Amino acid sequence: MNKIENTIDTFYKAFAKRDFATMNKFYHKNAQFTDPVFQYLEGREIQAMWHMLCEAGKDLQISHSPIGVYDNSARVTWKAVYTFGKTGRIVHNEIQAEFFIKDNLIINHFDSFNLYRWAQMALGATGLLLGWTSYVQNRIKSDAKNQLKKFIKSHPQYR
Repeated sequence: MNKIENTIDTFYKAFAKRDFATMNKFYHKNAQFTDPVFQYLEGREIQAMWHMLCEAGKDLQISHSPIGVYDNSARVTWKAVYTFGKTGRIVHNEIQAEFFIKDNLIINHFDSFNLYRWAQMALGATGLLLGWTSYVQNRIKSDAKNQLKKFIKSHPQYR
C-alpha cells in the first residue's frame, strides 16, 4: 500500500470508529471540501463538519471499497448507513469520493452522491415527492450549513 492509499484507508477506518481527531489530521491547513450538502468548506470548517457528523452518528456504519490511486490523487466509493436524526429514518448512502494530495495531506476532497435519492431515504414521502426540487434541496443545504455554524460556535477550536 502506498502513502496515498494508506492515508485514505486510515481516514475511512477512523471514520468507521467515529474518530474525527484522526480524520482531521489528514487535511492540509488550506484544504477544501465540497459535497451536495456541505458545499465549499475550507480548513477548520471541514474538521468541524467531521467532528459534528461523528458525534451525531451514534449508529453510523462506514465502509469503503478499494482505493484507486493516480499520481497525487485517489478515488474511492464509500458507504454510510445511519439514522437521520430529524426523521428517525435509516439512510444507506453511497458516495463517490475524490481526493487530491499535497505535502502528503488532503488538499481537495470532493464527495458526490444523489441528493434526491438521499432525500427520499432521509425525508420519506416528502423526499420522494419533493426531494428533486430546488426548494427542498436548498433547504437541506441551508439546514446543514446552519447546523455546522451552530456547532462551530459551540466548539471554539474550529473558529
